[in-house]
Amino acid sequence: MKMQSIVIGASGGVGGHILDQLLVSGERPLALSRSPIANDPRDVHWIRGDLTDPASLNLPEISTVYCTAHAGSLARSLSYLAERGMRRVVLFTSSSIMTKLNSEVGYEREGLQRLAAGEGEVIAFCNERGIAWTVLRPTMIYDEGRDVNISRLARLIAKYGVLPLAGWGNGQRQPVHAADLAGGALQAARSEAAHNKIYVLPGPDQISYREMVGRIFDSLGKPRRIIPLPPFLWRMAFFLMRRWLPNANAAMGTRMSKDMVFDASPARQDFGWSPRGFRPRFPPA
Repeated sequence: MKMQSIVIGASGGVGGHILDQLLVSGERPLALSRSPIANDPRDVHWIRGDLTDPASLNLPEISTVYCTAHAGSLARSLSYLAERGMRRVVLFTSSSIMTKLNSEVGYEREGLQRLAAGEGEVIAFCNERGIAWTVLRPTMIYDEGRDVNISRLARLIAKYGVLPLAGWGNGQRQPVHAADLAGGALQAARSEAAHNKIYVLPGPDQISYREMVGRIFDSLGKPRRIIPLPPFLWRMAFFLMRRWLPNANAAMGTRMSKDMVFDASPARQDFGWSPRGFRPRFPPA
């Protein structure tokens, strides 16, 4: 059975939306994941597999690869995927490569260095083999109830009804929805203008961190109770509460005042990038 498209990291947020949109377009996609979705009612061919062990994979012929898994893992399996007919690669990494590569947090800095190295390996391999590639670097991803950024803030707001910020939270953000990223991936895969290019994919709304948080309050039907704290006091509060904030770190406070804004015009011009504005829809708390 020949498969046109394979989604690697298909059980994740963006990967799941890519599957949905491929199905809508009339494809029956192949989905590769270390944790396949059991009893998936959709017409998806799930395969359990690990990119770090390409010899264990048993894939049919493929042409287009959508990857939301780590770029370094994809790099280790490229030779195998090329043997299976891969001619197009759309890889998701992160705009954090451009904003946090020199982070004060050691594990964060090292993780992004590995991500950037993996991205470079994928590009080099594809260039050598004449395989068309596109790298997509999203800004802050949200997907109500599924992401690790906006949804975490929503849970804190729902529980406590108040959120402290480090300073005034004036740093500019451009949140982007996971479903829109999936649509952008399909558009990029079908556009020759997007061949062999890197794009940042921001949301259309450029808003302060404080306003971003305010819109989460609005979605939950709660009054905006946002408390600006001096950065040193915010750090003290963070260390007292860090056990309840998995995957968070104190440097997040420093970044609340830092602009993380990108130009969407190249993606808009080359493959019609047009995401929704930031108006999250969480059920009222």
